[in-house]
Amino acid sequence: EETRKSGAVLQAALSLLVLNIRPAAEADRDAIWNIFQEIVAVGDTYAFDPGMSRAEALAYWFRTGTHTYVAENAGRVVGTYILRANQPGPGSHVANAAFMVAQGARGLGVGRKMAEHCLSEARRVGFRAMQFNFVVSTNASAIRLWQRLGFKIVGTLPGAFRHPRAGYVDVYVMFRSLLEGYQSREW
Repeated sequence: EETRKSGAVLQAALSLLVLNIRPAAEADRDAIWNIFQEIVAVGDTYAFDPGMSRAEALAYWFRTGTHTYVAENAGRVVGTYILRANQPGPGSHVANAAFMVAQGARGLGVGRKMAEHCLSEARRVGFRAMQFNFVVSTNASAIRLWQRLGFKIVGTLPGAFRHPRAGYVDVYVMFRSLLEGYQSREW
């Protein structure tokens, strides 16, 4: 009964959540930094140094060749993502992305909406596939979302992430094609 009520409350919140996802502007830097710092400080999903400076973080998030976006709800930035080539040259047709959702907006579908937007944007700018190089195995909600959106785990890096509570945990490489109707022989 309690689970059903919680689910109904979440569904109601999702239906009320109106997101505007748009390219990030100079004026969004403070909001992006606040989200970045909040997520990275916990140390359980990204391999960024929790002591990374604002300047370093924003230089990474806005570096040349990166498409940077924000998700707003009622004029407040509640999430951000970046889209870029995973590799230069002959690998530049495969996209890479990173997503961060403000703690107060978690569980409301912000990550999913940004992910759907990102897949659409990746196709629009000409990427043929998307790869996540470092998905921490304890990040169950992200793994579940990526799998629902068609990503497959194509590799495991044993003990590659030093989790602050779980110790050394595996990291996944996840991949999906962005081409219509493409089916890999290995899948």
